[in-house]
Amino acid sequence: MGQSKAMAGVYIACAAAACAAAAVLVSQRVKVRSQKCTARKILLEFQEACDTPVARLRQVVDAMAVEMHAGLVSEGGSKLKMLPTFIDHLPDGNERGLFYAVDLGGTNFRVLRVQLGGLEGRVIKQEYEEVAIPPELMLGTSEELFDFIAKELVSFVAREGEDFRLHAGQGREIGFTFSFPVKQTDINAGSLLQWTKGFKVNDAIGQDVVAALQGCIERRGYKMRIAALVNDTVGTLAGGRYWNNDVMIAVILGTGTNACYVERAESISKWGGELPKSGQMVINMEWGNFWSSHLPRTYVDESLDNESLHPGEYGFEKMISGMYLGDCVRRVLVRMAQQAGIFGPHVPHKLLEPFSLQTPDMSKMHHDNSSDLKMVAEVLKRVYGIQNTTVGIRKIVLSVCDTVCQRGARLAAAGIVGILKKIGRDGSAANGLNRRNNTFEQSDVNGTHDEVPVNCPTGSGKTVVAMDGGLYEHYGEFRNYMQEAVVELLGEASKNVFIELSKDGSGIGAALLAASYAEYVPT
Repeated sequence: MGQSKAMAGVYIACAAAACAAAAVLVSQRVKVRSQKCTARKILLEFQEACDTPVARLRQVVDAMAVEMHAGLVSEGGSKLKMLPTFIDHLPDGNERGLFYAVDLGGTNFRVLRVQLGGLEGRVIKQEYEEVAIPPELMLGTSEELFDFIAKELVSFVAREGEDFRLHAGQGREIGFTFSFPVKQTDINAGSLLQWTKGFKVNDAIGQDVVAALQGCIERRGYKMRIAALVNDTVGTLAGGRYWNNDVMIAVILGTGTNACYVERAESISKWGGELPKSGQMVINMEWGNFWSSHLPRTYVDESLDNESLHPGEYGFEKMISGMYLGDCVRRVLVRMAQQAGIFGPHVPHKLLEPFSLQTPDMSKMHHDNSSDLKMVAEVLKRVYGIQNTTVGIRKIVLSVCDTVCQRGARLAAAGIVGILKKIGRDGSAANGLNRRNNTFEQSDVNGTHDEVPVNCPTGSGKTVVAMDGGLYEHYGEFRNYMQEAVVELLGEASKNVFIELSKDGSGIGAALLAASYAEYVPT
């Protein structure tokens, strides 16, 4: 009898334990469901705030065109700097001879030489080397920095092979790509406005960067003339135009972003000098600083901007460039971790570190098409030490990546179409071809029309956008979303607009511009 009671007690205890375990399991499942529900709510709210329907994109297009016009009228008239580059003609293929380029755009710089053979030979041969800048020089004096660049350039020139040769009467001339804000005063002169990208060479502010490098080259006993000062976007435009006469716009979509284009010279009201005979000038927009109330700003953008080195500046760049996309994703994940606990009871410490999620890792997660999203799990584990995520949580992370990417890509598309509208190439009724005088007419913000020369030597009616930058080249989903939005905005006119990769165009473009503005004229 006592044994039976003992056995019954065991059964009861086991049943109670089983019930308790089941209750815990049910509680855990309820908790997971609650976490997912809260996370999905955060995701849905973020997606709604980031939404870029065509109607909203058209507002961005119009705002871009308006700001471009305002920036051309007066200094400080727009967030867009709309800087005249003094480039009134672009390479056309007739360039001949040996030319060099120095491409300074970040912690590395490139030196390049190219042998040009005119329309028949084009680029006969080219060579380049990439040089890392010692970190201490990024914080030192301008003389130390430019002398280091001059030393590496001179060393590169000294290794000039027999395949490269100067033509009779030709001296060595250089195109200098300088991808920092500069107020240009001539094709080969410009004063530095501000260092970016980690450089803090304070004594160079206001200095003519061409004269600084030229002086260092000459002190090393070499005669080399810097014929053209350009930024990477302008170099990309020149490199694209060299191969395709229909190139009118260039855009960089990489770590940073910028755009330039060919403008009718008479439209540059703030231009105080003599108008170029060609009637054209390349304008460096510095479009990263574009801003409009129509841009879909969220709590993510506000916090990122407030914590940046330059709050209130470069708002467009912070929404579309590779430097920031990954951190936008991270900030959404932080909110989900804090409010929904999607990564456990504690927020991973590293998740709170700004820029700990780089855009290449965001891209890897975004391109994960496996059934269990293994790559998403791998990135979360490698970057943040987050393990044992469910497929449901990984899908939410993937959706955040998609939302940030889609918004950035569609805004970039609106920026491009805004430029097309400004130069009368968006195919709208007001911007159609005027058959009487063979010019494009463009509706300005005041209701009048600017007559914009076709500027297309082939007369094909096509407009090509030369595109460079790792974001565009390597992030396939970003590229696809951007191209889809361009088609949505342009409709039938998109058949005449082509976006083409112009890889590493800034270096070769600088050399080509050196040829275009060289003292040496081939015969």
